[in-house]
Amino acid sequence: MERKYITNFKKSDEYRAVIHDLIPGGAHTYSKGDDQFPVHSPAAIVRGKGSHVWDADGNEYIECLLGLASVSLGHAYEPVIRRVAAELEKGNNFSRPSVIEREMAETFLSLIPGHDMIKFAKNGSVVTTAAVKIARAITGRTLVARPAEHPFYSYDDWFIGSTDASYGIPQPYIDMTVMYKADNLDSLREVFEKYPGQIACVISEPEKQNVLEKDYLKNAIDLAHKHGALYIADEMITGFRTHFPGSCWKYGAVPDMATWGKGIANGFSFCAMTGKKEVMEAGGIRRKGDRKLFLVSTTHGGETSSIAAGLATINEFKTKDVIGHNHRVGDLYISGTKNLLEKHGLTEYIDQLQFNWHAGMGFRDAKKEACFGMRTLFNQEVIKRGVLFQGIFCPCFSHTEEDVAHILWAFDEAMEIYKKALGDGYQKYLAGDVIKPVFRKTI
Repeated sequence: MERKYITNFKKSDEYRAVIHDLIPGGAHTYSKGDDQFPVHSPAAIVRGKGSHVWDADGNEYIECLLGLASVSLGHAYEPVIRRVAAELEKGNNFSRPSVIEREMAETFLSLIPGHDMIKFAKNGSVVTTAAVKIARAITGRTLVARPAEHPFYSYDDWFIGSTDASYGIPQPYIDMTVMYKADNLDSLREVFEKYPGQIACVISEPEKQNVLEKDYLKNAIDLAHKHGALYIADEMITGFRTHFPGSCWKYGAVPDMATWGKGIANGFSFCAMTGKKEVMEAGGIRRKGDRKLFLVSTTHGGETSSIAAGLATINEFKTKDVIGHNHRVGDLYISGTKNLLEKHGLTEYIDQLQFNWHAGMGFRDAKKEACFGMRTLFNQEVIKRGVLFQGIFCPCFSHTEEDVAHILWAFDEAMEIYKKALGDGYQKYLAGDVIKPVFRKTI
């Protein structure tokens, strides 16, 4: 990819000028909103191929967080597109289930020893909320325990009420979620002791905040069971990233339920919850006389094209070393970033929050305090050099060593400006407003 500087955002600016009159927030996911990017950035994408995307002005970028980590193979990945196109020829939605639903159920469950049943949906919030609902029904309890540090599980009240974006959520719902310190068994034990006999479930990403101790997940599941609660593993991001199929099975732990999405269908809208039969059957219709649990009911959950995308994605993971490739690319990126931080003397000002499957960065000012202004400036300079970056690099099967080399070139030059801003203030170098947290009390 040519090393050049992007300065033309004319059509992006025109897009920005009208989109907020049409769509609240300007996008259908707040993480894609204008307040999450510098003003000098693409407002909308026209097309993507592999690890690259093009905006309305014709600017080309290497994308670092493809579809918010939902694209694990690459944009318009041909084996996936071919399978989807073939399925679309047969029709996309019917008034009875399609036979492809059984194919996916059997295929997906074959990857997950210890889980017997699966339910499909279109987004992650639906399946995490469904898992919470089924845990409440089975235990007869109300409270949900989740790690305080993990950023997102659902747009539904049980989770959003526990964030700074709780406006519009009744206080009783807010009080139904309690928190503990991520990946800390003592903290989890303390929350059970504080709310004895009240916690229905623990929900946690199995591997994201910290490097886990070998038996942490097994011990956390055992602790939940000891206190009469169920354990839900949210493999939304870790699934098909840390391991195939996911982190719990990497560590030999079997939660009561797991939720899946993001990379399992290479960007297509396919998510799922899986679980043990004795748990999942509570959402079925075969137990005559039992109370009916209205678990998940989505018109588009059985959409055949997205299920086909999932099957094609699974096949690529089975037949090619997708995990190995992605981790090698991630390692190359991490080592290169580390070298640049040392070169520029920025190791105390830019944090490496880096796994080779999901490598994040944190940005600090001259006082070594977390700073959204410095983050915005760094992203602005990297985007100017043809890298669509918002603080995270999540490798896909289409990323190449050449892509990483270009990203590191952009980082190298951006760090020079970052150093100047530490002395002069980011305001001198930044165009437009500072990026804001997604979860905040005020606009």
